[in-house]
Amino acid sequence: MAVSPPICDFGAPWHDFSLPGVDGTIWTLDDVKGQNGTLVMFICNHCPYVQSILDRVVRDAKEMQNAGIGVVAISANDVAEYPQDGPEEMRSEARRRGFTFPYLYDESQEVARSYGAECTPDFFGYNAEGQLNYRGRFDSSTRKAGPEDARKELLEAMLLIARTGTGPEDQIPSMGCSIKWKTA
Repeated sequence: MAVSPPICDFGAPWHDFSLPGVDGTIWTLDDVKGQNGTLVMFICNHCPYVQSILDRVVRDAKEMQNAGIGVVAISANDVAEYPQDGPEEMRSEARRRGFTFPYLYDESQEVARSYGAECTPDFFGYNAEGQLNYRGRFDSSTRKAGPEDARKELLEAMLLIARTGTGPEDQIPSMGCSIKWKTA
């Protein structure tokens, strides 16, 4: 069942974290934040909504990074139920896709909860001051990739944030698989 997160809560603060990356490094928000903004995205390996855009995410992340925007991906799914979302598989996916950004594992799910992440993919775009300015979709893709010439909504928003500190007023929420929360 597809889930859509709430609309952007403009100005909401980002949340610090300390999470292991697939590269064996412990990463914090200070390590990943960019001079002109930061994109924190919650993704996973098994979700068809993520898989349909992942090559485009990698492509657009490079352009964001060139514009001084920090980019990080976090997977928070319960790997007992979804082993394909575990650290080894994450490492393989990052290598296979050529990630230029850290891919972190939130085993406790505390970081995903602090951000209010609801689905994969879920994008949180912050300005240089750490204020939320984008919580929309990547592009018009769904479980299947949209057209090659689909408007690059996330990239456009992040470049606007990098230039002006403010994201677009009109944002279409992301859509994806629910985060697979651990049962108590």
